[in-house]
Amino acid sequence: MPHDGHDHGHAHGPHNHHPKATSDNERRVLIVLALTGSYMVVEVIGGVISGSLALIADAGHMLTDTAALALSWFAFRMARRPADKRRSYGYHRLQVVAAFVNGIVLVALTGWIVIEAGIRMFDPVPVEGEVMSGVALVGLFVNIAGLWILNRGDKNNLNMRGASLHVLGDMLGSIGAVGAGIVIMVWGWTPIDPILSIVVSCLILKSATTLVRQSGHILMEGSPGDHDTARIEAVLEEQLADVEDIHHVHIWQLTEERPLVTLHATVIWGADRDQALRDIKRVLADEFNLDHATVQVEAGACPDDESDKVGKNPC
Repeated sequence: MPHDGHDHGHAHGPHNHHPKATSDNERRVLIVLALTGSYMVVEVIGGVISGSLALIADAGHMLTDTAALALSWFAFRMARRPADKRRSYGYHRLQVVAAFVNGIVLVALTGWIVIEAGIRMFDPVPVEGEVMSGVALVGLFVNIAGLWILNRGDKNNLNMRGASLHVLGDMLGSIGAVGAGIVIMVWGWTPIDPILSIVVSCLILKSATTLVRQSGHILMEGSPGDHDTARIEAVLEEQLADVEDIHHVHIWQLTEERPLVTLHATVIWGADRDQALRDIKRVLADEFNLDHATVQVEAGACPDDESDKVGKNPC
């Protein structure tokens, strides 16, 4: 059979990588989901009894976090499913979708808390500092435990970082609620409650926007930040004597830790095209950590450039 210039060795490869890591991440998120959901009920009751905005806001935050953690868990669960005819890369990208949705929810939630805190600044309500501090202290220990569990998982996974960010936001909210409760008990100054809510929201907002930006970049098929297509072309042309030209280089990410690349390579006449293909893939893996590469090897003019002359360039 004639050589078609394409590498078909990774048609279903990406879904087989890191199954143990995915399973471990899934288990960790499920444990934290159970902790967060259980404490959320306690915090809602405590917020209503004490009249604390910090507790009610944090309870609302934990409600969204419970849903967010459930989404993260579901994404990990789905990522374990094998590729099929309709989804040749499987369901790995769902992790990035979960991270993006979680980031959007966090941004919206911080906006709501700031607005509600502004209203409370001008219209203070009585707050029971003892109940507020006691409930928040329990939540602080729950959140510390949850963050510890998640941080022992895969730190490079965007979905795990999204889940951790939600729990970190809860932890900061609990710290703020404990501090506000102490101030109210000692000095009776209730404006500290909405003020600390705003401070915590601003801390969360910065990380949430970063999460949205990073996950959105992947969903838009953006190139990984540490990969330069011009440098890839230059290195391949310089290191491989049989390669005349590298063009139509496209790099994107299935997930944050799984970059993919396609490219066209023009080789000299008479070159061993199979060997050239192996050499190109070796350099991509060794120099750029690009293990999933689809390479079209050509001798002579690029077929896509010829079709471009009639306005039909698929690239």
